[in-house]
Amino acid sequence: GAPAGPGAQTQPPGPGAFDLGAQSGRWAAFQERHRLSCEEAARLLLDAYEYRGLVKHTGGCHCGAVRFEVWASADLHVFNCNCSICTKKQNRHFIVPASRFKLLKGADNLTTYTFNTHCAQHTFCKTCGVQSFYTPRSNPDGYGIAPHCLDDGTVQTIVTEDINGKEWEKAVKEHKTIRDMSKP
Repeated sequence: GAPAGPGAQTQPPGPGAFDLGAQSGRWAAFQERHRLSCEEAARLLLDAYEYRGLVKHTGGCHCGAVRFEVWASADLHVFNCNCSICTKKQNRHFIVPASRFKLLKGADNLTTYTFNTHCAQHTFCKTCGVQSFYTPRSNPDGYGIAPHCLDDGTVQTIVTEDINGKEWEKAVKEHKTIRDMSKP
């Protein structure tokens, strides 16, 4: 276009628009090469930055009706709780912030069981009965993910820590980090 004359005003970019400066060509070539929309390319960039040091795990229930992705370390810190429900269903889990979890499919195939304080949301597949994730009482703003429901290939190591859920209030109060595991 023609250069702006004296007194001409430049319009600021609209909502969501931004000036990439010298990176404009690179950005356009990257999008074209990988056949990505601007939103998809931005998501890749944001994921790479926000989830630095983490890997994207995928997983789900046994029948495949429920699928999710979760960003977490390749080295998992898993809790083995001995409360009444965790003992009965052998619920071993690691905790992540809600922002690092995405349900890919199966929301309509989940059902929820609660008891006692009704804070924990024990979600499971209506078809196969598998609980691949749930909302833990210790971190109601996050998710407890069952490592045995993750797809193969992204977990390097698992360290398991026993939690005395039979004395839940005392165990959570005395634990140095469990309440903060759902914080980004």
